[in-house]
Amino acid sequence: MTKNKSLPAYIALGVGILSLSFSAMFVRWANAPGPVTAFYRLFFSVFLLFPFFLPCIRTNRFVRSGSVVFPLLAGLFTALDLGLWTTSLSYTTASNATLLGNTSPLWVALGTWLILKQKLSSGFWRGLVIALFGAVLIMGTDFVMHPRFGIGDAMALCTGIFYAGYFLFTEKSRTMFDPVSHIWFVGIGASLSLFIVNILLGYPLRGFDANTWLVFLATAVVSQLIGYMSLAYALGHLPASVVSPTMILQPVVTTILAIPLLGEIPSIWQGIGSAIALVGIYIVNKAHIRSQPELPNA
Repeated sequence: MTKNKSLPAYIALGVGILSLSFSAMFVRWANAPGPVTAFYRLFFSVFLLFPFFLPCIRTNRFVRSGSVVFPLLAGLFTALDLGLWTTSLSYTTASNATLLGNTSPLWVALGTWLILKQKLSSGFWRGLVIALFGAVLIMGTDFVMHPRFGIGDAMALCTGIFYAGYFLFTEKSRTMFDPVSHIWFVGIGASLSLFIVNILLGYPLRGFDANTWLVFLATAVVSQLIGYMSLAYALGHLPASVVSPTMILQPVVTTILAIPLLGEIPSIWQGIGSAIALVGIYIVNKAHIRSQPELPNA
């Protein structure tokens, strides 16, 4: 793949990371349980995107085929990821939950290697290890110095697996669906799944104040539509084994945004970890560009 053809995909990936980095802010600002915020983020996005989805029914033959199972499954894994991760915060520290939830690059790499039989270069593995080590420092030294693995940590670890499932099913889906169609079906699958999750957990879906409803709408537009549309475009031109490690930038950007928006000042370890993660991401992308053939446009 040439650099010129890769550039729009990397720009979209950057926009997606920035948009998704606001997710933690919206959850903090909403006066509602995390799974409820996640539900409305996806539920509202389905209606907002529907006018843009309508033309795709006529132009994309896969919309009327059984292939919709792939974006729907991506939506299911999105729901499992968001629902389980927010629940895990009740049983473990935020640092442990975020770190374990960001193990998705490892599961994506193992999935592409074991299931999809894609060969990954030694440079990729070196970069992945460096990037994950940087992520450990970003989340703080508590997990390294005083590891406590319980039910909350197990739940958070599973969110990394579910997030990896989203990446892999999205990569498959984007060979057949344009970004709008893909994200719309993801929203359908995820909102239905999260509706069931919230009912089972006994969380209320109404009775919130006006500010919280505005936050629900904002996270649907910024995190879901802009964030996931950009990510879906990137996954149509770049493989999941590159996009997923690059998503380690999300906690880096979130840390930066949290300074003015939440008043949270990062520690020196977070700064060092950010630099290490960036080095690892650079190595991963450089190794992939050198070793992989050009992907077909989707």
